[in-house]
Amino acid sequence: MTSPTGQDTPALDECVVDAVDVHAFEVPTDGPEGREQDGTLEWDATTLVLVRVHAGGRTGLGYTYGDVSVASFVHSVLGPAVKGRPVSSPPALWERMGARMRNAGRPGVGAMALSAVDVALWDLKARLLGLPLVHLLPAHHDRVPVYGSGGFTNYPLDRLTDQLAGWVRQGIGRVKLKTSRDPEADPRRLTAVRRAVGDAPELFTDANGALGRKEALYWAHRFHDEWDVRWFEEPVASADLEGLRMLRERGPARLEITAGEYAFTAQDFANLTEGPAVDCLQADVTRCGGVTGVLEVAGLSAARHLDLSAHCAPAVSAHAFCAVRRLRHLEYFHDHVRVERLLFDGVPSPEGGALRPDTSRPGLGLEVRWADAEPYRVHGVRPPR
Repeated sequence: MTSPTGQDTPALDECVVDAVDVHAFEVPTDGPEGREQDGTLEWDATTLVLVRVHAGGRTGLGYTYGDVSVASFVHSVLGPAVKGRPVSSPPALWERMGARMRNAGRPGVGAMALSAVDVALWDLKARLLGLPLVHLLPAHHDRVPVYGSGGFTNYPLDRLTDQLAGWVRQGIGRVKLKTSRDPEADPRRLTAVRRAVGDAPELFTDANGALGRKEALYWAHRFHDEWDVRWFEEPVASADLEGLRMLRERGPARLEITAGEYAFTAQDFANLTEGPAVDCLQADVTRCGGVTGVLEVAGLSAARHLDLSAHCAPAVSAHAFCAVRRLRHLEYFHDHVRVERLLFDGVPSPEGGALRPDTSRPGLGLEVRWADAEPYRVHGVRPPR
């Protein structure tokens, strides 16, 4: 058959996975002294694990952000599960991979590996059909609103304010900073940010689970009352469902409690919606099972009358989260924006405070910039030309 792009393509039903290859690239951060911090973690690099799936003369790509061990999981468990299988139904292969990884461990590394392969399979199917991925999905939207995210706790005040005010100047009306590593330093940081961005933009905070329940409740009221903060992400550990529910019930009415970026399975999300424990649910397409996982979570969020916010990986999320009926927005995260622009051509940029998928290119619209990526390689071998 001939695709809408004019390329001859084998019938989709005749295509099976020929090969799977895996690569990983470790990109140093650009934070002070090469490091970045949030409430509970310090890091000096971000690792992107790239999966490519080949069939019918086309190649689909997917990726996740995690340890290089994710690449080994793809090699040993998931690649063999999909090789030789039809590519026409990514959810069917998602189910097959899930069964194969039962004893290997699904949450964490397993879920991230599954997510990367699933995204690659969806990208491959869209490329075989000559369609942008968003047109292959049950899309409710043609764009995804974003909020600027970075504001690491080790940034000096001038860099912190320049970064968040820069997003506002780009037309992004929501910005987020990391908090709670040194709570007593946060008032000065929040005051500087609010002064820099003005009164109109929505101000978000993210503690990354650094606080205890009563301490988080104290800061929830201060954040809201003194700086008009509207979003308090992971004030306590995301596994502390009782703590999240307490904060949601006893915190300021206009301050939303959110979590979900570390949810890996459908049950993880179901646990967060019971009570509920959050005002807005989050999901990461590179952790929750890829595009297929996002579609499952989207149904849950709609059934529980909760909005869903996309966590990071903007180049993939711009497509996947158009299929979320109760879509809120997408975290436009500094580190992932840097990495994706370095490693790929075709990365979308915000316009009018939103990311719009490029419908002129098939699949995700991404192509690997192999020469630029090679200095950061920590796994795999560069494909021949």
